[in-house]
Amino acid sequence: MTAVTLGVDIGTSSSKGVLADAVTGEVYASATVPHEVDRPRSGWVEMDARVWWDEFVRIARTLFAEASSARGAVDVVAVGVSGMGPCVLLADDEGEPVRPAILYGVDSRATEQIERMTRELGAEEITRIGGSPLTTQAGGPKIAWVAEEEPGAYARARRLFMPASWLASRLTGEYVLDHQSASQLSPLYDIEGEQWHEPWWQRFAPGLEAPALRWANEFAGTVTTEAAAETGIPVGTPVTAGTIDAWSEAVSVGAHGDGDLMLMYGTTMFLIATGRQTLRTPSMWTTVGAFPGTRNLAGGLATSGALTAWLKDLTGADYPSLLAEASASGPGANGLLMLPYFAGERTPILDPDARGVIAGLSLSHTRGDLYRAALEATAFGVRHNVETMAAAGADIRRTVAVGGGTRGTLWLQIVSDVTGLEQHVPRTTIGAAYGAAFLAAQALGAEPDIAEWNPIESVIRPTPGHTARYDELFDHYHDLYAGTVTVTHALAAHQRAQHPARSFTEGTAA
Repeated sequence: MTAVTLGVDIGTSSSKGVLADAVTGEVYASATVPHEVDRPRSGWVEMDARVWWDEFVRIARTLFAEASSARGAVDVVAVGVSGMGPCVLLADDEGEPVRPAILYGVDSRATEQIERMTRELGAEEITRIGGSPLTTQAGGPKIAWVAEEEPGAYARARRLFMPASWLASRLTGEYVLDHQSASQLSPLYDIEGEQWHEPWWQRFAPGLEAPALRWANEFAGTVTTEAAAETGIPVGTPVTAGTIDAWSEAVSVGAHGDGDLMLMYGTTMFLIATGRQTLRTPSMWTTVGAFPGTRNLAGGLATSGALTAWLKDLTGADYPSLLAEASASGPGANGLLMLPYFAGERTPILDPDARGVIAGLSLSHTRGDLYRAALEATAFGVRHNVETMAAAGADIRRTVAVGGGTRGTLWLQIVSDVTGLEQHVPRTTIGAAYGAAFLAAQALGAEPDIAEWNPIESVIRPTPGHTARYDELFDHYHDLYAGTVTVTHALAAHQRAQHPARSFTEGTAA
């Protein structure tokens, strides 16, 4: 039988899985299960964690059946897991969620906790210990929010998980978290010491047991008898600790070396610049890398694919039609300019109350112009992040694109034209699930070469004739945010008032 690794990723809009040859990386089978997150109130984004396990089981059994039908029996030698993050999933002694998981930076509920914790600890001390300022991306304030706003749920909580670590726990019974994920639970992790910062853990996560720390390519444990019965994975199969999906995506395309920048085209856009130095800047996220000795400067747009999906649903058109019309619209979208802050914005403006703006509309504009403007808006957001990274000292020498948005060339070309970056596109852009499978193979000690697993197949280069137009629009992009921020903040406050919090049943992850 052929030795394969199973990789499963829990994403924002779907869960994905692959079976890959443990030596060559050839994908034998893949599966996707779409899902939706819950948005019970403006600025809140959550998910029932039990869905993650149900989808993992479904994906594993689907992949085994597909591979067996096409190739005969396969030997699953290791399992890799990854998931969106940083998320805050609080669970009881038995590992059962006490409430829905609070998702990463797209959930902006903990603004009061962020402000108070920053005042109490000091912004400089927070960045000295944890690397990053407290923002909506940080996990610590979200734990504090649960403790303060839902004390009944917090009283039952004993453990802290993210999607990858929760899957690893369900599979192995072990309670671990990878260093990379831990470094995004600011202010609970010491980035230079690569360990939990005990005084702040006791202060802001009282009563919670701190998980043991592992690296992304280290094993958490082995599959239990109970998990094997549910999933079909053999008892005793090793399972990695895993990591956050964006870092697993970077691994999947080999974009985790010194000087690499990964651009992840998904429901949200994520950027990871890798180096050896710990770079700190108040408008980006400083983290440890997936592997020992690496450091990252990371950023993310709150919407990218989510914005284009919204336009698709709003217009009733399909993606091929919208892409063709956007291509015909041309650079500048016939005089439209959009701010992509439809769910607030993460880096570098760190403004949960930012909102989307479409400027320049006339009765002559078409849905193709709107779609083009949305693609350009995300590209301007990428450029804003890249320039901020460079100003902080990031040395970006190679850019690799990954994610579902790389399937077409228009979006990639617009990003290259706006940023001036040359983008390398690999053969396999499945993303985090494929990275999880690679990490599982690596943890076995096989030391597979990602360049052989997933070679670069194309390069997207900037179009010289578009540079001047996009430089001009990028200046307008900055001016548009500055000129509308007072109004959009007032509207955001009104939106919150119009959507009161939904109550949750005690003891139920609803």
